[in-house]
Amino acid sequence: MILRRLATPLRAWGGLATLMGLLALTGWSVPREAIDWQPALALTQPWRAFSAIGVHYSMLHLLANVAGAAAVGLLGVAARAPLAATGAWAAAWPLTQLGLLVAPELIHYGGLSGVLHAGVAVISVILLWPPNAPTRRWVGLALLTGLVVKVLFETPWGAALRHPAGIDIAVAPLAHASGLIAGLLCGIAARLATRTPNSREGSPSA
Repeated sequence: MILRRLATPLRAWGGLATLMGLLALTGWSVPREAIDWQPALALTQPWRAFSAIGVHYSMLHLLANVAGAAAVGLLGVAARAPLAATGAWAAAWPLTQLGLLVAPELIHYGGLSGVLHAGVAVISVILLWPPNAPTRRWVGLALLTGLVVKVLFETPWGAALRHPAGIDIAVAPLAHASGLIAGLLCGIAARLATRTPNSREGSPSA
């Protein structure tokens, strides 16, 4: 019975992670400026908030993000992510790009890393939210703390683009911060919307 209740939510989370990875792979053959995020086109071509995850600026960038999509997919499965979590991650997907409007000097952006940060943030909310068992809440706290420290260490309030050592592309730390915030907000909204007074300790349901 428990396995049956978990099957559909876990397929949904894994399916969304797979979709993101496939879009990243298929976008490799598409001209970047045709699908990347451009703040100047946010109103006239809002679909770019979704398609931007298909843009990658090097093979290493692409492979790292595809691997990241697989890792976040497995994380959600391990955390028994409910359907509401998948909905929250899907909502955070375009919001991650929309958050970049605060930095109009970032005239082009592409990549999946910001949305992956959003996915991890959603999972941390799922794990932290009562009535989860204390062990799961500690894991959620560790996950969220690590994510916040990483984002703060990248100083997203600084220059829009950085060139970290050992990475063959410019990095936009603001995208990671935007993903973190979007994931937290969407995750909290999803949990509030699906919370029931009869929830039981350790229940995997949304």
